[in-house]
Amino acid sequence: MIENPNDLLKETTYTGLALTFHRLGWVGFWTQVVIGAIPTVLMSYLFFFAGSPTTPRAGFRFVEYLTVTSLLVLLFTTIWFFRYTRLAKRITTPEHRPTNDFLSRTAWTGIIASTIGVLISILVMLIEVAHLLFFFLSVPQAGVPIIQTTSGDQSNWVSAIDMVSLMALTLTLFAEMIILIFGLFLLFRVLIVSAKYYDETTTIPA
Repeated sequence: MIENPNDLLKETTYTGLALTFHRLGWVGFWTQVVIGAIPTVLMSYLFFFAGSPTTPRAGFRFVEYLTVTSLLVLLFTTIWFFRYTRLAKRITTPEHRPTNDFLSRTAWTGIIASTIGVLISILVMLIEVAHLLFFFLSVPQAGVPIIQTTSGDQSNWVSAIDMVSLMALTLTLFAEMIILIFGLFLLFRVLIVSAKYYDETTTIPA
């Protein structure tokens, strides 16, 4: 028996959508894992091998809360992109295929989480850079020696930990921007499929 050409075209379309979820899911997952591990390795090296000061400039408690929130958002989006790889398998199975509305909501959740992470990272970077700028403007404009030779208050030092903190924020922002782009592309692909076909399944995803 010859199958309906429309059904074949539909299955091919969903196969392509599943492949997109699979590829971008794994790329986004490992991108966040690797980029999230780099600041951890740098901080570990500074504390345990380089002998850097453990008491850098006193920061704002609000910034610490924002930084923790940013890391939690990055953790959430990492898990969410792993979830995309699981959804890819279900998309290829007509009996367990999620509806297009569900796929759209899932992509929107990832986009919103990534956008929140980007905004938090930008806000923290602005506060940290402004804090550093204020510190440098408060000292003589001839410059600040790289090596601290006096036994002044360590809360006024600018140490390598400050630079590592900014590097960690930059890497986090970079990862979140990539994830946001991936999420927008996934949503675009889902909307394209939704425009071509109406959902014929009423399967409720677990």
